[in-house]
Amino acid sequence: MKIGIPRALAYYAYYPFFTTFFEKLGLEVVVSDETTKEIMDLGIEDTITDACVPLKLFHGHVRNLMNRVDYVFVPRLVSVNHEATFCPKFLGLPDMVICSIPKLKNMLEVRIDLKKSRFELFKLCMKLARRFKKGFFKAYNAYLKACLSLKNYAHQFLQGGIPPLGIVGQKKNKAITLAVVGYPYILYDPYLSLDLIKKLIDMGVYVVTPEMIAKEDKQKQVGKIRKNLFWTFSNEVIRTAYSLFEKGSVDGIIHVTAFGCGPDFIVDKLMEIDAKKYNMPFLTVTIDEHTGQEGLNTRLEAFVDMLKIKKAKKEAALA
Repeated sequence: MKIGIPRALAYYAYYPFFTTFFEKLGLEVVVSDETTKEIMDLGIEDTITDACVPLKLFHGHVRNLMNRVDYVFVPRLVSVNHEATFCPKFLGLPDMVICSIPKLKNMLEVRIDLKKSRFELFKLCMKLARRFKKGFFKAYNAYLKACLSLKNYAHQFLQGGIPPLGIVGQKKNKAITLAVVGYPYILYDPYLSLDLIKKLIDMGVYVVTPEMIAKEDKQKQVGKIRKNLFWTFSNEVIRTAYSLFEKGSVDGIIHVTAFGCGPDFIVDKLMEIDAKKYNMPFLTVTIDEHTGQEGLNTRLEAFVDMLKIKKAKKEAALA
């Protein structure tokens, strides 16, 4: 039995859990190919023009998988905590996919809503295992291994690595430290983000992403932010930014956002306004399917050069 996992949206946040669980159940996991122009074009064919680029990309990855596996895993992500839900594209994802790709006959839809209790994920995994005629003990072991895999994944980030990009760790003695904030399905897809993170590292920048900030530090910002948002990933981004504003541990912040994303527009404006209060250099990079490499390179180089000059002047003044 082959289970296909599209390399888009929830994949970049939770793939260690999904992949480990299915594999420990004894199923073969097939992940869609890395994003290419061909996969992007397939997604654009199937979705409406106004859809955000990550949503278009997900459809392309489903098309990339659908004829190679027995089931294509399409989760309906509702919530993973008590305080927020996921944005509408996650809530309605299976409905959009099945309507946009009529030839898709093997979709595995799973509703993930954990706000009721901490046991909801365990019950969901047991239900999923029964669907594949797997026993309780095998399912329980798969669940434990999946939880451990996700925990190890988070630990790699906290050690300064960026696992989705194959970055084990970074040297901290860099001239500039930059926070690159945004949703994981944008930041960690090299094609979609135009390899922005690796470009910065190659420029001699130490990069910090939301997943590299401890949950405790982000949670401390809950009472300090003027308003908690409705969406899980949006809260992660804005709490990361405010934690960094408060600590002053970075030289600047780059917000990578998808064109046409309503929740992200709110997040971007809130961060931009408060970055001025903290005198924190702030750059917004908006991505869509037409964004070019050269324009992005020029903006990144100018921003990094400006920060290096500013830091050198500050150090000279203190000398």
